[in-house]
Amino acid sequence: MKDVRWLIVFVLILGAFFFIPFQSEVVTNALLEAFNMLQEYVREHVLLCLVPAFFIAGAIAVFVSQASVIKYFGAQANKVLSYAVASVSGTILAVCSCTVLPLFAGIYKRGAGIGPATAFLYSGPAINVLAIILTARVLGLDLGAARAVGAVVFAVVIGLLMHLFFLKDERGRQDEGGFAALQTDGGDERPLWKTALYFFSMIALIVFANWSADPDLPVWNMIHQARFFIAGAFLLLILYMTFAWFGREERGEWIDSTWGFTKQILPLLFAGVLIAGFLLGRPGHEGVIPSEWVARLVGGNSLRANLFASVVGAFMYFATLTEIPILQGLLGSGMGRGPALALLLAGPALSLPNTLVTKSVMGTRKTLVYVALVVVMSTVSGMAFGYLTG
Repeated sequence: MKDVRWLIVFVLILGAFFFIPFQSEVVTNALLEAFNMLQEYVREHVLLCLVPAFFIAGAIAVFVSQASVIKYFGAQANKVLSYAVASVSGTILAVCSCTVLPLFAGIYKRGAGIGPATAFLYSGPAINVLAIILTARVLGLDLGAARAVGAVVFAVVIGLLMHLFFLKDERGRQDEGGFAALQTDGGDERPLWKTALYFFSMIALIVFANWSADPDLPVWNMIHQARFFIAGAFLLLILYMTFAWFGREERGEWIDSTWGFTKQILPLLFAGVLIAGFLLGRPGHEGVIPSEWVARLVGGNSLRANLFASVVGAFMYFATLTEIPILQGLLGSGMGRGPALALLLAGPALSLPNTLVTKSVMGTRKTLVYVALVVVMSTVSGMAFGYLTG
């Protein structure tokens, strides 16, 4: 089976090099856009977002016992607690659809149930406080409120449906991984407050290092100006705790685990960003698919317009907050407000890079169902919103 997959990949690559008209100006510009988008992603997201996220994922795999993950996020965990935490995680993390992946992989591989794990996967990039505030200010209070409510509801509903759809698989996974026996495990030997402070500091490092500016919010802008000093203070605290609380063997396992996540995720991410850049380009730039095509296809509030907006959002890569100026331009070009909400609910949480990595973590079937749930729910929500506000 593996050889068949490689054969298919080989044939597709060979066909692409045979048929793509590289001499065409459109294709040449799209290829340039692909590498420009990858460069932009590396410059803006890898060092301050993705690298810390890989270290957090590695730390979860080494410093957090499986018993703790199972207790709070396992298939048999308290549903109210696990889904409540997972569905609002984005308000703290404020990460993009790619940065959340190492964190998702970390908790899923430690035994988190498919439901809470996918709720976290969706909510991490979808429920960004600043993004919701800017959506309300730039695109209208109705879109901002609908985005906030929709994102939280989506996270819970998607998580519960994934749990129900794959209940049999989850039971087998729990038994195969020996997770059930860990339910009564004594937990971490390290005091809970130390583990909590350690991970809080790592998350705070990501949050403050990537704090965005907003001149209309004075306090927010003051934090932006001091972001590197605050992030640096948390980095020093993390270094102290790492060497004071963890032994050499644990630190070595942490580095190995972090490198393992990096090898698994980073190549797929870069490939996905290149493909997304080639097809759709960056905001304000053209890929091989002209932006006016997209604008024409998302006018009104038809099923086609909402479905198309959801599908485009599901595969296009949005860096944090970039969806707002993109939608501002599309709304000015005639996009309906229903499709705008559909794109807001599908776009930030999904992308082609995100889908490729998610597939490598939980398999093709579960990934397809997850993507389909996001697309269908975004489409229905967009149509309902367009009808109510039209």
